[in-house]
Amino acid sequence: MIMALAYDAFLLVSFGGPERPEDVEPFLDNVLRGRPVPRERREEVARHYLDRGGKSPINEQNRALLSALEPALSARFPGMRLYWGNRNWHPMLADTVRRMRQDGVRRALALATSAFGSYSGCRQYREDIEAARETAGDGAPEIEKLRLFYSHPGFVAAVAAGARQALERIPAGRRAAAGLLFTAHSIPLAMAAVSPYEAQLRLAAGWVATALGREDWRLGYQSRSGSPRQPWLEPDVAAQLARMAGEGRRDVVVVPIGFLSDHMEVVHDLDVEAREEAERLGVNMERAATPGSRPELVAAIVSLVAERMAGEAPQAMPGARDDKSCKGDCCRVVTGTAATETPPAVRTRTSHAPDG
Repeated sequence: MIMALAYDAFLLVSFGGPERPEDVEPFLDNVLRGRPVPRERREEVARHYLDRGGKSPINEQNRALLSALEPALSARFPGMRLYWGNRNWHPMLADTVRRMRQDGVRRALALATSAFGSYSGCRQYREDIEAARETAGDGAPEIEKLRLFYSHPGFVAAVAAGARQALERIPAGRRAAAGLLFTAHSIPLAMAAVSPYEAQLRLAAGWVATALGREDWRLGYQSRSGSPRQPWLEPDVAAQLARMAGEGRRDVVVVPIGFLSDHMEVVHDLDVEAREEAERLGVNMERAATPGSRPELVAAIVSLVAERMAGEAPQAMPGARDDKSCKGDCCRVVTGTAATETPPAVRTRTSHAPDG
């Protein structure tokens, strides 16, 4: 039995995104602060948001997730308060932690909206939390980040549910022959070398494929950024679509397993660019929804909290690695390489800022 600990609050930590046209420029200021981004590229980034009313879906999806979590957490842990703070847009994480201090919160559990381990998906969120606590000053609550959840059966079930719905949109006579393409955000090879990111993605994709009764699947990367001279994880989504078309696939289900919610990268890189490429190749592409606020994901998050609050044994898929704690150098920033300097908003193919 794991020793239970007392926490009085739950904190959702995410990337953030603009919600009105007038938010776009200050949001990009936050994302790109201190990074040398050409003006023309920044303007192109802004247009992706402005073409959609200046609104990213990520904040709305985070609100939906919190609304689903509140009754579920309250039922298990009466009196637990819920908070939400973002890295780059309101509600800003530092403001939220300051409010938590004012509310008298002493100890909180934090969930970052990233299921996989990497610098930007895990360690940077831990750094953000500590920076927010320092900003809040004396009396800031202790905040502990919950473990990675790529291997939680509830997360796998939530991804599989979205993929299953996408498969069902393909005519029954062609469904069995449809290809399965998982996607995730690309990261620099130097960053991937010191993180479990790629291995975890392959494990999770395999579990989802098994849940769907599929043995044949591919993994592609999207949303790469920075200098084209810097090597990043490949192959990209377009290359994988071309290979699958060359194999004779008439239908492909694209499953954004690396993203918890539909945000601008998913909307643009998959629903616009990947779909255009699929149409050019003569492939019918069905895009699976991200987990969002599915009940399977909500139940998984409640169980992550229960591990710490009630001492429940961790739930994990067979073959999962030990992700309950991080080593001191895990997912560290690689000094002296472009991996420490690449702005996530500058695209070589797609030029928009990521939402998480």
